[in-house]
Amino acid sequence: MGKKTELKGYSEIKLDFKEEIQNLVGNVRKFPKYTTQLINLANQNAQGTRPKVVGQMSDLINQCPEKSYSGWRKWYLETHPDAIENATDKIFPMIQNLKEAANKIDREMVKDWVEDLVLNKTAEGLIIQEIILAYIADMRKQTWRCATPEEESRNIDGYIGESPVQIKPKTYLTQDPIVREEIEIEIIFYAFEEIQGQRYLKIYVKDENPLSG
Repeated sequence: MGKKTELKGYSEIKLDFKEEIQNLVGNVRKFPKYTTQLINLANQNAQGTRPKVVGQMSDLINQCPEKSYSGWRKWYLETHPDAIENATDKIFPMIQNLKEAANKIDREMVKDWVEDLVLNKTAEGLIIQEIILAYIADMRKQTWRCATPEEESRNIDGYIGESPVQIKPKTYLTQDPIVREEIEIEIIFYAFEEIQGQRYLKIYVKDENPLSG
């Protein structure tokens, strides 16, 4: 049976959903422009609405014995009387931090941020390769260079002295052997480690005098 047949004899009714929600829950809060974006960002940093603070909402809504909005609201506030205040106490100080940070932002800082995103972050892979090539070459007292496009097509990332090398993240070792290419040249591995907010590049290379640390 087609849709037209199924709906024969039915009337179509259109409702303003936003207006209907307002009728159901009462006064729907209106927030000034951009404020919800900032509160959301603050919440991401403060983790104010994590399950350990407000509960696992998808589970709680199903546990609630009342199957209406007013019943849900009453039940949640009775069973989690401190949750809203606790979440607010976590998020609001982060808003204060964002205000302080926003006051430090000028046009020059925005320009630096855009340049870092567009140029530096995009080229991070290239930067890593150059750092590693230069470091290992200096350690071996040899010259280095990046690979040409034709050499890259042969799985070569660069040369240290006259020897081609491949540079791979350490996670490459966890890949299925079928996914990993058959590479017969030296592979230098790297990984990042963050210690107290500081990001470190760790290099793994086979050498007669292996890197310490």
